[in-house]
Amino acid sequence: MTTIENDSGTRDLAGKRALVTGGSRGIGAAVVRQLLDAGADVLASARSATNTVPEGAAFVPADVRTRAGAEALAAAAQKMLGGVDIVVHNAGGARPYRGSSDIPDEEWQESLDLNYLASVRLDSLLTPGMRERHSGTIVHISSAAVPVPVGPFLHYTAAKAALENYSRGLAGELAPFGIRVNVVTPGRTATPGGEQTREQWARLEDSAGQGATTVPPLGRDGRPDDIAHAVSFLVSEQASWLTGSNIVVDGGEFPRG
Repeated sequence: MTTIENDSGTRDLAGKRALVTGGSRGIGAAVVRQLLDAGADVLASARSATNTVPEGAAFVPADVRTRAGAEALAAAAQKMLGGVDIVVHNAGGARPYRGSSDIPDEEWQESLDLNYLASVRLDSLLTPGMRERHSGTIVHISSAAVPVPVGPFLHYTAAKAALENYSRGLAGELAPFGIRVNVVTPGRTATPGGEQTREQWARLEDSAGQGATTVPPLGRDGRPDDIAHAVSFLVSEQASWLTGSNIVVDGGEFPRG
């Protein structure tokens, strides 16, 4: 793994304390590895531990779908790291349905809780410390499907659209305190969760032609490290003049005008 270096040749994130939600596998685990390689102390969280949590990272189980879960995770981060300089909100996902009318109320609420409100709640708990230190970086993980929503995933893309809007507003609010807020928007990426979702989608009635098996124009699915590279850049000093941005990493899957 290539170490991120600054102009002086030292590890760019040495001494930084990072929290990564959904950090036990896939994109989250790749982010954890790259932050570790750049010198950060990293705490990964997920609802349950897996054997893919990168070596060298601390881990705490957490369910960020509730306010109580977010509070418990913030308290664990304070205890284990002594504070947080970097937070990467990677936890997310949703089950596909045949169409929006088939999505039950509880699924809409769960998607909002996991894909949007989890970030809002955790940010509200972690940013006071960042304000005091007058520094910090936050990265929210969105979805390249937001501009082209389809019925089976409307609960998911609607929550991610809210996340992007919130991120832009939060970036402006926190900029005077030296805190940067950015978004990374992955396209189709080869992860265990992504593969499971695509398999579920492909089995649904009338799903053919909606993109369940579409390969991005660059000819392959994204790799977790492709997304993690964008995150690592945004939390580094190399991106010190970037806030309120949205980096789309989708292999040209969803061209934007």
